[in-house]
Amino acid sequence: MVKQLRKAEKVKEKVRSILVSQPKPETDKSPYYDLAKKLNVKIDFRPFIHVEGIPAGEFRKDRINISDYTAIILTSRNAVDHFFRMCKEMRVLVPETLKYFCISENTAYYLQKYVLYRKRKIFYGKQTFNDLIETIKKHKSERFLLPSSDIQKEEIPVLLEKNHIKFTRAVIYKTVCSDLSDLANVNYDVLVFFSPAGIKSLFQNFPKFKQNKTRIAAFGPTTSNAVTEAGLYLDISAPVPAAPSMTMALEQYIKEANKK
Repeated sequence: MVKQLRKAEKVKEKVRSILVSQPKPETDKSPYYDLAKKLNVKIDFRPFIHVEGIPAGEFRKDRINISDYTAIILTSRNAVDHFFRMCKEMRVLVPETLKYFCISENTAYYLQKYVLYRKRKIFYGKQTFNDLIETIKKHKSERFLLPSSDIQKEEIPVLLEKNHIKFTRAVIYKTVCSDLSDLANVNYDVLVFFSPAGIKSLFQNFPKFKQNKTRIAAFGPTTSNAVTEAGLYLDISAPVPAAPSMTMALEQYIKEANKK
């Protein structure tokens, strides 16, 4: 992508192109499209990581009996998909009495792909696990299963343990680096990351990556730390009080960089 590591100093060049390390939005109603149109910049999307299901044979080694649990905590659509995939592969009949605790309303509605929504006990938070934990605390007598990736946000088990919730983490899918070899000779003014795994994928695909004048944007403190630990210079970070979203942070930076 680029050839020489940039020193920790601000780059003055204008921003004309951005690569967002996430899948392309499913609809045209995305703040990234609004940003591209508003500031006349090119924005491409390419997931740097993807998830793969762990085979039932490998999962059995953990000796987790899904039928032993009365409630399930679902933190993403991936968790929903792979939970039901695992049940199917292991021939586990999901009981109608199972309670579902979803991180958001969107994740809860996604359950309709697998269950009759109105006939199930489904609870959800506003958007964060901090919201959901308040609901979970009201059901402490349940035996909770937490389907997850091999990479799990630390705050989730910490909050569950802190609130004395009995749960078992079940690793049923894993995060792997995507093949980005077709981007070897492509340059972008800004690369946008949302997880440390994205940074890992960057260097796995391009071991000799040097930042040069490419600007790096990161969402969240763990991603920001991964950027600096990798020896890169962090130009744009979110969320911050003045820019709670990544698109807002990008807009503020681009306006400053392109004002000449």
